[in-house]
Amino acid sequence: MTTYYKAINWNAIEDAIDKSTWEKLTEQFWLDTRIPLSNDLDDWRSLTDQEKDLVGKVFGGLTLLDTMQSETGVEAIRQDVRTPHEEAVLNNIQFMESVHAKSYSSIFSTLNTKSEIDEIFDWTNSNEYLQRKAEIINEIYLNGTALEKKIASVFLETFLFYSGFFTPLYYLGNNKLANVAEIIKLIIRDESVHGTYIGYKFQLAYNELPEDEQERLREWMYDLLYTLYENEEGYTESLYDGVGWTEEVKTFLRYNANKALMNLGQDPLFPDSASDVNPIVMNGISTGTSNHDFFSQVGNGYLLGEVEAMQDDDYLYGM
Repeated sequence: MTTYYKAINWNAIEDAIDKSTWEKLTEQFWLDTRIPLSNDLDDWRSLTDQEKDLVGKVFGGLTLLDTMQSETGVEAIRQDVRTPHEEAVLNNIQFMESVHAKSYSSIFSTLNTKSEIDEIFDWTNSNEYLQRKAEIINEIYLNGTALEKKIASVFLETFLFYSGFFTPLYYLGNNKLANVAEIIKLIIRDESVHGTYIGYKFQLAYNELPEDEQERLREWMYDLLYTLYENEEGYTESLYDGVGWTEEVKTFLRYNANKALMNLGQDPLFPDSASDVNPIVMNGISTGTSNHDFFSQVGNGYLLGEVEAMQDDDYLYGM
């Protein structure tokens, strides 16, 4: 029996969101090697040992989640694409998740000794809350339905990363570790698009379900969020109790949990809004570009050609 292979035709778009997302992601392309991390060494030396330990653990946890997303997460979602262009977008997302994971190693190699890096990864591979978080999400990727996998992905991209993102955004707001934070802002800009796009694809399929199946899935979704948030509270306490930021981080988490639900077309769960979040952190989360010289250092203005910076209303991040 002859097998016929179908070429992808970008001139015959079935879903305009596929094309606009592809263009947004390729315009935003960046690499960690263009960020001058060594410029942050003076700031790094000014931190206490406790703060340095926090930064290392935060980035270790983020490395684990991005690794899982690049190796398992995108592959799980790819099995249920609606269009060939969606698969192309997912290819881009998968590659950038690998870039994100590598970026944390660039931060480690700049700020930490080899023995310190080994200690960070030992902690990452043994922290009960971090491992539980990865286990919950990965189990869904391996055995969940197509829509359950999308829910897990959006919760990871738009909610679970943010217990880690808080730290570099906080330091950025206090004029420290600006280049490290620049990488995080680039990652946040990517994750904002990833979460919104996958949430959009979820909504297309969800809206096709009969009402009783929608209700079942909605209950499953909120139960999963409760489970993840409870675990995230423990993870946050293990990281932040020592520096006294725990309650502020939890507020930030609840705000981003609501954002994840909104990406999925659902109602917010928590009362927390942007006005409840530490304003220093909210200012840092802005995805506007930085005015870096392209040839000497590339910040989150590292775009191909002259491109308009992503705005909040493009992907509804700041609502």
